Amino acid sequence: METVAPIESKKDQNAEHPVPVAAASLRDAMSRFLTGVTIVTTRGLDGTPYGLTVNSFNSVSLDPPLVLWSLDLGHDRADVFRRAGGFTVNIMAGDSAALIKRFAASDADRFSDADWNWGCAGQPVLNDALASMECRLWAEYPGGDHVIFVGEVVNIRTREGRPAAYYKGQLSAFPS
Repeated sequence: METVAPIESKKDQNAEHPVPVAAASLRDAMSRFLTGVTIVTTRGLDGTPYGLTVNSFNSVSLDPPLVLWSLDLGHDRADVFRRAGGFTVNIMAGDSAALIKRFAASDADRFSDADWNWGCAGQPVLNDALASMECRLWAEYPGGDHVIFVGEVVNIRTREGRPAAYYKGQLSAFPS
């Protein structure tokens, strides 16, 4: 087995701390991590459904059942998610590329022509999702330039299919 020597941190000449990694370098490195694709949806205080494409998602705990996702603090609808008290994480299928792109667009009417319904927790659920996890907001944490939402899963729906995935900035269906 070949061993690889660790890379030494660059050090600022005038400080004891490593020089921060450039955002572009981190983005490039993370693009090499295969990630699933979700659409996180919520119901605004006025009853309007809202959602966006998210790949910063993972499970946290089985007991209690917790999941998390994060959102850029500068996002124009961050307060909608903060005030809603809950959300649904919809894990998307590989054949949902058009829907995934629509929910990623900033000026799209995201729910038009989408197959969805109000779930038992009062949040929008996408019927094209491989899994939908309705959550009540458990906690919110600062995460640099993002806010991290942790939700307690209160209902789950699943179906069979191939998942959507991002790799190096490309959206595709994960092969079966």
